[in-house]
Amino acid sequence: MVRTLRAELGTDHGTVQRVATQLGYGTESVRLWVRQAEIDDGRASGVSSSESARMRELEQENRELRRANEILKRAASFFGAELDRQHKR
Repeated sequence: MVRTLRAELGTDHGTVQRVATQLGYGTESVRLWVRQAEIDDGRASGVSSSESARMRELEQENRELRRANEILKRAASFFGAELDRQHKR
């Protein structure tokens, strides 16, 4: 939709608002979609959709690794304390 809007109608002089109204979307939503399409096509600077998706994936992986690391730390502490108790007997 965005590429068609840009190619056939352009994005100047209220076109985005007219198209958004006709399709039942918010003007700002369509404007943001047009802006993101320009970034994805390399016409504007910013973070592309693929870069953004990769960043989300890496952040999720980082959270999971931190959780796993915390579990391993607690397990090591628990078993270390158990070994100390057994050794002192």
